Amino acid sequence: GEGDIERTPGAVVLVAVDIQPACLGLYCGKTLLFKNGSTEIYGECGVCPRGQRTNAQKYCQPCTESPELYDWLYLGFMAMLPLVLHWFFIEWYSGKKSSSALFQHVTALFECTMAALTTLLVSDPVGVLYIRSCRVLMLSDWYTMLYNPSPDYITTVHCTHEAVYPLYTIVFIYYAFCLVLMMLLRPLLVKKIACGLGKSDRFKSIYAALYFFPILTVLQAVGGGLLYYAFPYIILVLSLVTLAVYMSASEIENCYDLLVRKKRLIVLFSHWLLHAYGIISISRVDKLEQDLPLLALVPTPALFYLFTAKFTEPSRILSEGANGH
Repeated sequence: GEGDIERTPGAVVLVAVDIQPACLGLYCGKTLLFKNGSTEIYGECGVCPRGQRTNAQKYCQPCTESPELYDWLYLGFMAMLPLVLHWFFIEWYSGKKSSSALFQHVTALFECTMAALTTLLVSDPVGVLYIRSCRVLMLSDWYTMLYNPSPDYITTVHCTHEAVYPLYTIVFIYYAFCLVLMMLLRPLLVKKIACGLGKSDRFKSIYAALYFFPILTVLQAVGGGLLYYAFPYIILVLSLVTLAVYMSASEIENCYDLLVRKKRLIVLFSHWLLHAYGIISISRVDKLEQDLPLLALVPTPALFYLFTAKFTEPSRILSEGANGH
């Protein structure tokens, strides 16, 4: 009919296409400049603003999702690190002054708790104990600075931004609050209650914190993504090793030795909580009904140690080590 196009075999039909410049790079995207109803105008391809990441169509989209349970467990792990180190060095330098150590333990717990709450309150959305986040899709999301494209192999398009918002930076904010609260509270407390310690030993746990906070900061800056995927296994391995070392150093060879002092039971239950934390983190609670029976394995390492201690005799090994044999 009239208006029809007669197509002959081999003919090529050309269709006009609005060609947009390609948005190169894994993390480069186009930012929304203007929106009016169904009309959306996007800018040039570049770095996404803070709190946004690129989608599959290379448009910057705001992070509006809630963190998954695994994300919260990761943040919990990063929050536990300074607290456990505080407790270790307080115990290490307190000597026999158990009352002094107890007050410092409680203060360290208070500092870290207040720092965590403050960090959540100042994070977006401000003023509530809730954060909005972007989903972690792969390891490279933590290291966007390594994926800046060079279209002509000369100029580099810088698209570095926090694709895992806010899991990367929120840890630094937390460590900063921990440090500030420690410097405000701990010196006054130690000066008041640690009279039995020598002047040089009195502030050693605080000096230790001034060393390990920079180390933890560098660890998060360089290995944040690796820690995100590895922390459940790190918790399990370290909690198993530290429990074995503690029980052998305390010469615990049977259940009676364990029950003699309350401190030993507190250490044991703390390690059991860490075992359970690691198991839940590994399972990611995808199949909770299948993984819950694994929590029954929590006491297994301690029971195995108690059953086999009589064969290794840690007290004899420690005494021989002290004598230099």
